[in-house]
Order: sequence, then C-alpha cells, then structure tokens
Amino acid sequence: MQITPGPLLAQINSPEDLKKFSKDKLVQVCEELRQFIVDNVSVYGGHFGASLGVVELTVALHYVLNTPTDQLVWDVGHQAYGHKILTGRREKFHTNRIYGGLSGFPKRKESEYDTFGVGHSSTSISAALGMAVASKYKNSPIQHVAVIGDGSMTGGMAFEAMNHAGVSDTNLLIILNDNCMSIDPNVGALKDYLTDITTSHTYNKVKDEVWKILGKLSKFGSSAQEVISKVEGAIKSAVLQQSNLFESLNLRYFGPVDGHDVHHLVEVLKDLKDIPGPKILHCVTVKGKGYEPAEKGNKTTWHAPGTFDKVTGEIFKKVPSTPQAPKYQDVFGHTLVELAEQDPKIMGITPAMPSGSSLNIMMKAMPDRAFDVGIAEQHAVTFSAGLATQGLVPFCNIYSSFMQRAYDQVIHDVCLQNLPVVFCLDRAGFAGADGPTHHGAYDIAYFRCIPNLVVSAPMNEEELRNLMYTASRYGGPFSIRYPRGNGVMPEWKTEMREIPVGQGRIVREGEEVAILTLGHIGNYAVEACQDLVKEGLNPAHYDMRFVKPLDEELLHEVFSKFKKVITVEDGCLMGGFGSAVLEWMADHGYQAQVKRLGIPDSIIEHGEQLELHRDCGFDPAGIAATVRSLTEVVSVS
Repeated sequence: MQITPGPLLAQINSPEDLKKFSKDKLVQVCEELRQFIVDNVSVYGGHFGASLGVVELTVALHYVLNTPTDQLVWDVGHQAYGHKILTGRREKFHTNRIYGGLSGFPKRKESEYDTFGVGHSSTSISAALGMAVASKYKNSPIQHVAVIGDGSMTGGMAFEAMNHAGVSDTNLLIILNDNCMSIDPNVGALKDYLTDITTSHTYNKVKDEVWKILGKLSKFGSSAQEVISKVEGAIKSAVLQQSNLFESLNLRYFGPVDGHDVHHLVEVLKDLKDIPGPKILHCVTVKGKGYEPAEKGNKTTWHAPGTFDKVTGEIFKKVPSTPQAPKYQDVFGHTLVELAEQDPKIMGITPAMPSGSSLNIMMKAMPDRAFDVGIAEQHAVTFSAGLATQGLVPFCNIYSSFMQRAYDQVIHDVCLQNLPVVFCLDRAGFAGADGPTHHGAYDIAYFRCIPNLVVSAPMNEEELRNLMYTASRYGGPFSIRYPRGNGVMPEWKTEMREIPVGQGRIVREGEEVAILTLGHIGNYAVEACQDLVKEGLNPAHYDMRFVKPLDEELLHEVFSKFKKVITVEDGCLMGGFGSAVLEWMADHGYQAQVKRLGIPDSIIEHGEQLELHRDCGFDPAGIAATVRSLTEVVSVS
C-alpha cells in the first residue's frame, strides 16, 4: 500500500525543493509531513511520537541549512522520520524498518543526508563536535548542528561533549529538543532544571527582549556581540537566581523557544548562523504533536504503538485464540517482585527503560526499591555495585546492546571486586526491526572472558525464573540473557528452584549427532528434532544453560559419545558459546566434527527475528539441514 503525500510534500524530493517554497507555505508543508508520517506509521508501524514532535524543527532546519553540506546529526534517531522523508526517501518510506527496506534510524550508507549513524542515545554532540573541529582544521565555513532530546541529555556522554565543546571555538549549534520524555518520562535533576527555565515567566519575557536586540546587533561585529553577551548573561543569572548550566560550560544559551512555530524557528536559525562559536538552542516541543491520541494519551504507548486506526486512534492488538506464552521481559518483571517479596535485600535498577524491561512492575509495587537512573548505563552498573557493597542484591536490567556502553564498569566496579550484582540482559540476540544498532549479538563473547562472572541463558520461562532465583542466592556477579518477545510456556508461573551453577540438562537422548544449544534458541532445536525424527534421524539435544562455567561433566559425556556436534546460539560466533565448546574440546584432548551455528562476523540488518535467524542458518530448518549434512553417507567409488 503506497501512501499518497499532500500536494506540496509530493514536490519535495530534496531540501533544495523545500527551499523553493515561500516561507508562508511552510505551515502547510509541516501539516502534510505530519499527516504523511501518521498515514505511514498507522499502517506499517514504527516509532511515532518523537517524529511528530519535531516536524516544524525538521522543516526549519532543512529550510535554513545547506544540507547535506551543512552537517545535521540526530541523536538516537527515533525522531528522524521527517528528515528521511524530506531527503529523497519519501517514496520508499513505506519500507521503513521492514526486511530489506529503509532503516528506522539515520544511516550513513543509506543517504548522504545521514551524516552519522545513530541508534543509541547521547552521541550527537560528540559526533557533531568532531565534525566541527575537522571543518575548522580545514578552514571550512559549514554549519554543524546536533539535535538532542532532553532524555538523551541525561546521558553522561552528552555532558562530556558539552564540556569539550565549550572550549572548542567551533561552529557548533546544539538544539535541545525538550519534551520531558525519552521513551518513558524523564527523571532526575536535569528534568527539573529545564522545567524551571521553561516555566519562568520573568525570564522568558526578558529573554525575548534580549533576543531581539541580539539579533539586530549581531550584524555589526564582535564588539556589539560581546556587550550583548555580557548583558544577556547577567540577566539570565539574575532572573533565574542561579548560574545557567549551559552558560557555565561556555555554551551560548538561547531560548526556550516554541518548537512548533516554524516561522519563528526559521528566523531564529537564520540569526544563529551569524553568531559564531558553540551555542545551544532550547526548543520546547510536545511528543506526538498534531495527532490528538498521541499528544494527549500515554506518551510511552505512542512512542512506538504498532499499527493503529488513524481516525479513532485505536491501536490494533492481535487477540490470540489460545493462551499465549508471555514476553520474557514480563516474566522478569513479575518474578523480580516475587523474589523481592521474599528477600528484602533485592533491588531493581534500569537506565531509562522501565516499561521496555518491565521493571515498572517493581517500581509500582516497591517504589523505594526500584530505580530508573536515566539514560546512564555506566552509572546504572556502578550504582548497582555501590548497593552491593552494602549487602544488597541489585538486579541491573539493561538491554544487551546497551550493556556494551558500561563494559568497563562491569569489569572494574563489579567483577574485580566480586560483587553480587545480577545483570539481566533483555533483547539478547536479534532485536528485529530496530536493526544492527539494537541487536544483542556480542554479550556472550564480551562477558565470558571476565573473571568471576557467571554467564547464563534460559531456554524458557521456567529456566528464567530459576536462574533469577539462583542468581539472587549466588553471592557474586551473575548475568542472565534472554531475547525480545515471547517465550514458549503459557503456564509459566512455576515454583522456583535453585540450579547448580554451571549445570546443563539433557533435552533428548539421541545418536550420531549431538546438538548443544544456549538459551531460547534451543526451542528451535526441539522443533528441528521433531521433524528429523520423522525422517528416521535421531539427534541428541543438550540445553547447556551456562556458557561460563560450562557443564564439564555433560561435555565429557557428549564428546565421549558423539563425533559430530552442532552448537547453536543467537550470539556472535566469534568468541561465543561455540568457541567456548571448541576451546574446551581442544583443552581436553577430544576430537570431533563441530559445526557452529550463530551470528556470523558481519553486520546483520533489520527484519523480523525469524527472517534474520533464517538468513544466519540457525532457524529450525537451518538446524535440521545442518544435522542432515553431518549424517549424509558419502559414497566411495
């Protein structure tokens, strides 16, 4: 289904086409762009509220800047749909986030207008500053703009970049898109600080007058700018009765401005182009702006609502005819509350993903024992370590791909001190439509090399509960990885029991070929074995559960009995579970034909999980085909 754009939007295939319209046409362009996003996302799904909130800002930026020569960097990229549509991808936009289609995030190899690949938060200022320093080195006069949300601004990397930018003397503009949201509502002191600025009536009245004077005098040279800068700074400090956070970092602060007034934004951006040095423009926007259900409804729900009726706002939910297995994240959330009710030492921590990880269940039930620390993975880990030093047992829930951002803290602050922090890695394996920036491909490899850390993965919901129970009693660093999406047990609320650390299990006895699996992907092996039995083949299947420590007793049994072994994992093959098995085999003097199935040493693009598993050869059909290939009788002529 191809969505028809409005009459003005239909003429825009690049920012140069946008510039052909007079300024008074920009409101209509914004209306048509917003409607086009609504029409597409309602049918095909995707991120929603963030892009609606920056429609006017997006149009103004491309109207004023000389993109792609001027460098425009979007933080995270949830909000870049309008940017993609205006930069030559309108006709392909219906393929957004679909297998083989456009990426849901800005991507350098997709378009010259995507100046930096994004997907994780708080990177835009650092990237744009690097570009600005490079331009200064080359004596290039181009503009550099980073658009960052107030949620992403809570990430420590953003502050590191601003601290550097303030002494860089570069042509850098940071646009703070302030809507009090990331995916869930923002938390912390920065949110309160920005609220104070935007609600200070006295400050805003004086700011408007200063802005008008500054805009006029900036055309008359640096001496006038210096005078106005001092006057403006004094007014800001006096009115707000505190030093301005951004000015203290030597960033010229402008705003707050209405992020939905496209005409004013155009004039402001034109003026800022004439003001040299690093600066920040504070834009106040509304997430979901212009679509009433998203604007006035639950902002978290409308961040990525799936498909919906664009007229009524009803979000379409498939109603299964039979009981369905729950999402792993929900099993985690409910189980953590059960454990916390039994053990007062248990705490919950997440970096800005309470709904995505289901820690919101504990936050509601036990608000004094569950913490959203903002988009700050490094802080989340070391904060957990601090809790652990005081005899508590923190469950630190972080998406697998985001855990990469806190790797040093896991090693230095948790594992070197052997502290009892439990890492629950959600979205392990392929993340689906979010693509390579979100795939949890590497955690098995990067965790199994760390001393003191247990590395585990449940095959189903019962095992997840048992591993969480085991981890709560273990007394040292413990990681549990599980995928995005549903498990396999509709009746999942089983009684929890402790699993001996490093102990796997036999799923089925067999002959000739042994399949060793780690985690949920073992269910594919079960399905493959069912099909193979019908063909007269009888492979054995072992659910290893732990990649560190490995079940050595089980491996001695496997390599004593089988000369053909298949390992299956939904993680990278380089250094992963299969590599661990090969290392063990070599260290213990066994010889066998081992075939490893998993994520190859390449970047896997976006698509449905099963599509990506199939492409990598470890879907049920791929596992079955590998068993057949190992059991084929080679004729000797």
